[in-house]
Amino acid sequence: MTASRETAGSGPAPAWVHRPPSLARAVTAELVERIVRGVHPPGTPLPPEPALCEAFSVSRTVVREAVKILQEKGLVQVRQGSGTMVTPPATWDMLDELVLTATIAEDESLTILDDLVVTRRVLESDMANVAARLAGPDTIDRLRALVDHMDELVGDPATYAESDRAFHDTIMRASGNRIARAVVRSLEGQVVNTARYMGRTERALCVASNLGHRRVYERIAAHDPEGAAEAMFQHITDAWIVRRSGTADPVRLRR
Repeated sequence: MTASRETAGSGPAPAWVHRPPSLARAVTAELVERIVRGVHPPGTPLPPEPALCEAFSVSRTVVREAVKILQEKGLVQVRQGSGTMVTPPATWDMLDELVLTATIAEDESLTILDDLVVTRRVLESDMANVAARLAGPDTIDRLRALVDHMDELVGDPATYAESDRAFHDTIMRASGNRIARAVVRSLEGQVVNTARYMGRTERALCVASNLGHRRVYERIAAHDPEGAAEAMFQHITDAWIVRRSGTADPVRLRR
């Protein structure tokens, strides 16, 4: 791709100094961003194949592979005689890294992150419930050690965050629900380093966050499934509202 070429009705092509090792995936990434931004709105066709080849300085084979990947992600549908049509957001694969990242970048209202937190909360609350029934002495000892250690890390938000993730992952593993854990880890892995998700991280907020962790730990140690679930629900809700810097809608998040 070259900076001098213009895409089909969507501005200059990306200025890549070196050609990416996978041209099809690079073209896909650019098209995902443009679809999410609304450059190619739902219900409209992508530019025809020759125009995309010209815009990105790639072969028809590369464009066809990129379109195939877009179709797998649910962003387009190839219709015989109608071309490649952009699909509504409801069909997009929101667990896909490219799609989720692009959607977060364009969502000024943070609605998509609200939905991510709600999804995480549902799954982790259930896993905390199960962990409270199944956790053995080793798991309980590890949770206590992590909570105590996080009390010492409240002045170091970056290191605190690592132990925070370890605490939640210990509970998820204790639940034995590999699918729910995989979904949460996938979602978290895609947003954990974004400023929009991490929000405010000063010492006082780490202190408040760890009080929530301790309540979760205490309920699991007491083998109180309902109490553990409620503590996890409240912890995730409160932590996100604070990280959102006071702009969250408590009614929406507490639903």
